[in-house]
Amino acid sequence: MEKLIITAAICGAEVTKEQNPNVPYTVEEIVREAKSAVDAGAAIVHLHVREDNGKPTQSRDRFQECEEAILKVCPNVILIPSTGGAVGMTPDERLQSTDTTPLPEMATLDCGTCNFGDEIFDNTMPTMRAFGKRMMERGIKPEYECFEMGHLDTILTMARKGEVPGAPMQFNFVLGVPGCCPATVGNLNWLVSNIPAGSTWTATGIGRHAFTLAAPTIMMGGNVRVGFEDNLYIERGVLAKSNGELVEKVVRMAREMGRGIATSDEARQILGLKPRN
Repeated sequence: MEKLIITAAICGAEVTKEQNPNVPYTVEEIVREAKSAVDAGAAIVHLHVREDNGKPTQSRDRFQECEEAILKVCPNVILIPSTGGAVGMTPDERLQSTDTTPLPEMATLDCGTCNFGDEIFDNTMPTMRAFGKRMMERGIKPEYECFEMGHLDTILTMARKGEVPGAPMQFNFVLGVPGCCPATVGNLNWLVSNIPAGSTWTATGIGRHAFTLAAPTIMMGGNVRVGFEDNLYIERGVLAKSNGELVEKVVRMAREMGRGIATSDEARQILGLKPRN
């Protein structure tokens, strides 16, 4: 079984310091949390950015500032900027994260519209085609974010039509969002059973499902995402002190199950990315 790739989703667009005071907003805080995750064993940092007051933004300049600052202290980490942004942002706003220099190795591509708690996360077919076209033009590998079972069929159909990048594909199955696909092993198994041969995949359990979904994912040979974007607690009722603490828990789980932890260079090889110069 290949080594486990751990992704740290360090801040997201929705969680706040009122929910957990360690959620990062400023550039310095984002760098602190990225470093804590990488030091603990994360090969990838999934990146949203915030204004200093916590307001989510897709500003190209803010992404540039945060990415440069992260890479100064974690020079080899894989950064996956979000093109999801926050609910209500326009497609043009969301795509700013693909305008940084150098271009990102990877970026997220959300695979369909869905309920997102009390909101609607809008990803129309034209939006997905535009995002796919941008990533094909710029050589950015998408991480396909599937929140529902039907999202998988949608994106596979688009890939067959050449509307989004095709094989080898990397999927992130985000399960347990209120209003979306429940975080069950059965649902995860269905999704994994229907991806093309040669694909790679990650699972993300939201909230209380973070570690209960991580365990079967590790055993099934998949990869795991954790972080403040998805879950603020290290255990029931106990707030996590850092993203690194969440990553450390996954590392311990993996070692108990006999899986090694991938470095960023090993993750690049597994994901089919070019080696860093």
